[in-house]
Amino acid sequence: MKEEKPIVIIVDDDSSMRTMIARLLDSVGLKSISFSAPEEFLRTSPPDDPACVVLDVQMPGLSGLDLQRELAKAEHQLPIVFMTGHGDIPMTVQAMKEGAVAFLTKPFRNQDLIDAVRQALNVDREARKQRDQLASLRKRYESLTAREREVFALVATGLLNKQIALQLGTTERTVKAHRGVMVQKMEADSVADLVRMADKLGVGPTET
Repeated sequence: MKEEKPIVIIVDDDSSMRTMIARLLDSVGLKSISFSAPEEFLRTSPPDDPACVVLDVQMPGLSGLDLQRELAKAEHQLPIVFMTGHGDIPMTVQAMKEGAVAFLTKPFRNQDLIDAVRQALNVDREARKQRDQLASLRKRYESLTAREREVFALVATGLLNKQIALQLGTTERTVKAHRGVMVQKMEADSVADLVRMADKLGVGPTET
């Protein structure tokens, strides 16, 4: 299993602030990388390990809120810890509604930033775990034949083998055979498992 190397991305046009935050994070064993502008950060590839962004709100060119929207459009859903010297309630509400983990007003306590960063990294760890699980689930679903997918969709609605056979115009024995293979491929332990999987995949009776 690959060793996890979490990283904190600092985006602030103030070089002294970037240095201070980097040193603070280093003091608690957290690695960081710094950028002086959102545009510079956007030219880089998304990190492979858990990450978050410590982001100033007001900067020349793109603002922190602009960067938040650009990341959302690009589907780079990195958790963001905002910081600003000129925050107001509407700005805070907007940032939090769009997924920010925290909104700190400068000058902030060192511990408040550390706590917010750790929370943001945990948010990203969980999000990556869920994305990996969904990708694995989709891969298993894609291994099903067309008929097995039809059976899967109908089983997930709670229909019995006899009812599925009637709906598909086949025999109950055939449905049972398809169902057995489908359950094995999907690695499901129960009908409840299949229902949860169908919900995550967005699979319903319209598939049939």
